[in-house]
Amino acid sequence: MGKRTALVAKEVETGKIYSLEEAAALSKKCATAKFDETIELHVRLGVDPKQADQQVRGTVVLPNGLGKTKKVAVVARGDKQKEASSAGADIVGGDDLIDQISKGFLEFDVLVATPDMMKDLSKLGKVLGPRGLMPNPKSGTVAMDLGKAVKELKAGRVEYKVDDYGIIHVPIGKASFDPAKVVENAKAVLEAVQKAKPSSSKGTYMMSITLSSSMGPGISVDPNQKF
Repeated sequence: MGKRTALVAKEVETGKIYSLEEAAALSKKCATAKFDETIELHVRLGVDPKQADQQVRGTVVLPNGLGKTKKVAVVARGDKQKEASSAGADIVGGDDLIDQISKGFLEFDVLVATPDMMKDLSKLGKVLGPRGLMPNPKSGTVAMDLGKAVKELKAGRVEYKVDDYGIIHVPIGKASFDPAKVVENAKAVLEAVQKAKPSSSKGTYMMSITLSSSMGPGISVDPNQKF
């Protein structure tokens, strides 16, 4: 353990469960790297991800954004291209953009497409899939309302999805944020995850919640706190 890491780790009391407000302030204090660390929320759920009816996935617009504007690319045709451009999309194209991507162009953070373009985009699964860039209806990146999709992504829309271990990992801001803004963003995600609880999920749903900065220690948050 490096000196910086050791000093930061001492800030977090072993075995203590913090309130969300305390954890947000402490995660900021522990973010001592030379860059603006991302604050991350990790939620362990009492679901079985192997069961199709217990998949937890959705999107939520963070009230205070992510602290970083995503570069949005849109694949569409006709008037839908104009709609995307008007909404603020950084890159807009049709078959020409698909051809560029097939040749290695990946200068964007998120790719949005209209449903009619998915047949051609699906051929690029090996390129887009491993990078998490393949548009998907469940993540709101396959849509006819391109104006809404682009504006939400630009405003700080994030996707949450339970992994194979039953855990959701979501970025909710930057260490430079005021802790109150981190709390607001965290609450927005936690409320969305709570609403997405599968009807087949029994027992305790939110088993544990952890807040951390990119290079900081995990801070346990009270999962029974009212959000």
